[in-house]
Amino acid sequence: MTEGVTYFKETESESIDIDQEVTDSVRDILSEVRRRGDEALHELTRRFDGVEREDLRVSDEEIETAAEALSDEKREAIESTIANVREFHEEQREHIEGFEREFTEGIRLGQRIVPVESAGTYIPGGRHPLVAAPAMSIVPAKVAGVETVITCAPPQEDGSVQPAQLYAMDRAGADEIYAVGGAQAIGAMAYGTETVPAVAKVTGPGNVFTTEAKRQVFGHVGIDFLAGPTEILIVADETADPDLVATDLLAQAEHDPNSRPVLVSTDEDLANAAIDSVREQLPHLRTEETARECWETNGEVLVADTLDSAVDVANDYAIEHLHLMIDNPRSIVDDLHNYGSLFLGEHSPVVFGDKAVGTNHSLPTLEVARYSGGIWVGTYLKTLTHQQATAEGAARIAPLAAKICELEGTHAHQLSAEARIPSDIRNDGTEVEDD
Repeated sequence: MTEGVTYFKETESESIDIDQEVTDSVRDILSEVRRRGDEALHELTRRFDGVEREDLRVSDEEIETAAEALSDEKREAIESTIANVREFHEEQREHIEGFEREFTEGIRLGQRIVPVESAGTYIPGGRHPLVAAPAMSIVPAKVAGVETVITCAPPQEDGSVQPAQLYAMDRAGADEIYAVGGAQAIGAMAYGTETVPAVAKVTGPGNVFTTEAKRQVFGHVGIDFLAGPTEILIVADETADPDLVATDLLAQAEHDPNSRPVLVSTDEDLANAAIDSVREQLPHLRTEETARECWETNGEVLVADTLDSAVDVANDYAIEHLHLMIDNPRSIVDDLHNYGSLFLGEHSPVVFGDKAVGTNHSLPTLEVARYSGGIWVGTYLKTLTHQQATAEGAARIAPLAAKICELEGTHAHQLSAEARIPSDIRNDGTEVEDD
């Protein structure tokens, strides 16, 4: 426990550890997809989704039908979110640069920033089909310059993809869309089938089965990261509005019973008032059942003696969404190191980042923020280095390289380096003797 912190209620958070039954099931699914391709996808879609589709790829007609099913207002909302996400990620791309310069006379070193050639993005269905999700994975890939972006999403009962999500996938720039969900979708994008092309990198959130599938295909393809249910940690002081604190905690609690809502307050009265407000607000939520189970199972409230102690808790939890509802939120930003995304002040709720403002909502959970951020334009970029030496430059660096090789005992490497040493220099007493 962090010194100077009182835990009103303390629960064990969910772990990235996955049940062996899920691991085995996913391994079987991936094996079938890799071995039987489209045949396996159709069979698994019938088994898990109760759906029979003649063509796994979503047609242009289906995309047009989805667009027609939405009002002008809904289409405009989706397009505005996509535009905001695109603008933010374009700014990110502008700040990632290659370079080349002469580090030593005759030796030039540099790097190029190159997109992966293809990417597969997964869009989850689940309890609440997330309409902003396509923008968060597809747009950064297109901004990065990925040539081919394919997208998979689970079909609904009638075999179609949820209209708002499908419209968002198309408008975000997906080149191909497939009505395939779950672990089989991850396998299809990783290994390829007769219909679904194999990609270089797979990204996007999902349930425990898609998460485990990403873990198992990693190495054959790249992935973004492994993530679990959503999390929020609010740091609040006496100036915070307890009703807003409660509202923002519940906004994440309604996602999933396994979500993790945490409040760290420097004021005990505020903490108690927020708890009371959560209880008062729950009966009025249409998502009460999920939110209540989440709060009662995973909700945590901590009281810190000082703001420094609250910062220590935040860094220790390495939470997905970190919301500062204190008098001067910028005063502690430099002290915070572990979070997926940071929300400054009561007017900057997580819902803005999740749905509309432009930053990415595909973020690390379960302490992954200790070593990784969320999806960004760099998720789809590779940093490739290069070097070029003139004859003179090679002559300068070769003796050093040869000596390191001699120390290692890598003789062929040593000979490769020595071959770049001019004979007149080698004959001038600088030659490295053979072993």
